[in-house]
Parts: sequence; structure tokens; C-alpha cells
Amino acid sequence: MSEKIRFVQGNEACVEGALYAGLNFFAGYPITPSTEIAEHLSYRLPQGGGKFIQMEDEIASMCAIIGASLTGHKVMTATSGPGFSLKQEAIGYACMAEIPCVIVNVQRGGPSTGNPTHVSQGDIMQARYGTHGDHSIIALTASNHQDVFSMTVDAFNFAETYRTPVILMLDEAVGHMREKLQIPEQDELEVVSRLRTSLGKDVDYHPYLPREDGRLPMSDFGAEHRYNVTGLYHDMWGFPSANPTVVNELLRHLVDKIENNVHAITRYKEHYMEDARYVMISYGSAARSAIHLAEERRRRGERIGVLELQSLWPFPCEVVREKCAKARGVLVVEMNMGQVMAQVKACVDKPRRVFLANRFDGKLITPHDIKRLLRVIQGRGV
Repeated sequence: MSEKIRFVQGNEACVEGALYAGLNFFAGYPITPSTEIAEHLSYRLPQGGGKFIQMEDEIASMCAIIGASLTGHKVMTATSGPGFSLKQEAIGYACMAEIPCVIVNVQRGGPSTGNPTHVSQGDIMQARYGTHGDHSIIALTASNHQDVFSMTVDAFNFAETYRTPVILMLDEAVGHMREKLQIPEQDELEVVSRLRTSLGKDVDYHPYLPREDGRLPMSDFGAEHRYNVTGLYHDMWGFPSANPTVVNELLRHLVDKIENNVHAITRYKEHYMEDARYVMISYGSAARSAIHLAEERRRRGERIGVLELQSLWPFPCEVVREKCAKARGVLVVEMNMGQVMAQVKACVDKPRRVFLANRFDGKLITPHDIKRLLRVIQGRGV
């Protein structure tokens, strides 16, 4: 490992991961609690020859990174709840036009202005269904700074591999707390480069014609090849089409390229799961409290484990089903009204054994909050 050890905020760990992955263009608009990402990139990016621009709002920020990605750059923007809402139409455009980009959402309380400086995990469903129409999406998360770094790298890798927007779902507690970050050597983690077409200048280029492996080579817009980019359903040349066959094939492609690769995309961690009778499923900062409680109860002989999700979309249903198959009870720990719990119930064989330990009032869920419900479900013998 590298000797590059830092004591940083989670938002700074995200910046370091993005630079490691090759970020060279950022457009954003400051909004609590994501502002530190823009602040640090405003001076870090130019130092390495990259570009930083503060746009007039979140809509413009999303559109700016779409344009920069088309011209060959690795791009990112960062925001929080209200800004994430404003970005949704352009995220849909990036899905349809298959434009690689990374969107960081450091979640805060909502709806509307909500609790700007307080923690929440209330945007999970918005990440999946926020933009209109049928589509699939990749959304990742992390509970500690080392994982924030690696999940940020994964976000860029997935964006380039599947030519899609990828959403990194952090939360205020992870974004603002400080802890150790050990930055890997540059070749220690895999970094996926942009797949560019090998076709020459005078050869007909099809921007939406997949290779046998499903990947779509790109040509930098404005360089050697002229091609069309649109948010409409389009053919392999990028020109609009209402042909039912074209529409059906494109929609299937947009969904299948992600849903058929769930195993490759899925990220999770297991804590004390080998013999667990009761399983806590959690993610983000809430997972830290779940892990702390599991360690405490293990010392008392209670067989409790934690399944920490790091990929939320596409939802890792098979992993959840497998890991919970022998559990007497499943406790979903999250800071919302049960957005991931609904997914867990849809995946497990006995949904009546799934319970929710949550907070949604802007306070970090604590081991004490979880402990009370854990005692209840243990007492019921489920």
C-alpha cells in the first residue's frame, strides 16, 4: 500500500477517488452538504490540467458534464436533495443518449428544503425512479472513507463500461465526518478508460452499434466523426426514430446492459454473517451503527450479522435472498421511511420476518435505536 495517508472528510475522500479514476471535468453548484466536493475540486482539478466550472444552477451543471463527456472527458457533478431533483431530466437524457457521467448526491433531509445540514437517506427511490420513462440505473454507496474512495472509482468504471450515468449516494454524516484515508498506488485499483472507436476519419461511424461484448465505442464529439445525439428514441446512427422495432430494441438495450450484469455491478460487505441467526441489512452511515451493535451483542453470545449494501441499484436481490435464507429475522436499518426495506421484503422468502429500524428526523440512527427493536423481534421468536 501507498504511504499516502490523509485525515479527511468523506467529501474529500470522494474527490481523491474521482481524481484517481481520471476525472478531468467538474461542473457544479454549491449546496449543503456536498459543497466541499466542489470546493476541493476548484483548486485540485486545475493543478492537474483539468477543468472546474461553477454553473448558474444544478440543471446547467448536469448539462455541462453531459457535453464535456461527449467530447471525451471523464466527468462528475455533486449535489444534494433539491439539486438532485433538478438534475433528473438531464439524467434521463444521459441514460437515453448513453453518456458516461458520475453524479454524487450527498443526501440531506427532505422533501423540499427539509433539513439542509442534517443527515438522511431519503433519496434512494429517487435515484432509481427520479427520471421519467423506463430505464435502469447504477447507484452506489459507502459507509467509511476508504470505501467512499473505492466506490467513487467504481462509479467511474461503471459509467465508462456501460455508457451510463452512475449515481453515488453518500449522506451528510459520511460526507462531513473525518477519518483516515489511505490512498492506493495509481495501479493498485483498476481504472477503466474510455473505449474509443478505432475507425478512421473517413469510415462510417455508428455511435449506437454495440460490439459483441455489448460495449459501445465512442468518438469524441467534434473530432473525426460527425454524428447525431438526441434524447429521442434513435437508430444506430443517432437519428430519431418512431419505428416500433427500433424503439423496442433500444429500450431493451438500455435496461438489459445493466440488469443483465447485476453480478458484475453488485458490491456488498459481510460482517459476522457466518452463523448469524438475525441479520441486519444497512448501508451508508447507518451501517456503522448496525456494525457497532452487532459487535457489542456478539460479545454477549448473540449471533447477529450485518449485510452492508454498497450497490443499491440494480438492487442485489439474489445476494439478499441468499444471505437471509437461514435468518430467524431480518432488520433493515436505514434513515428513511423504509425505502430499502420494501426491496428486501420483495426479495426474501418470508417477508413477514423483515422489520425496519429507522430514523428520518435528521438525526443519525444509533445502536440504541436499533437495539430496542432487535429485542422485540428476538422476544417474538421470529
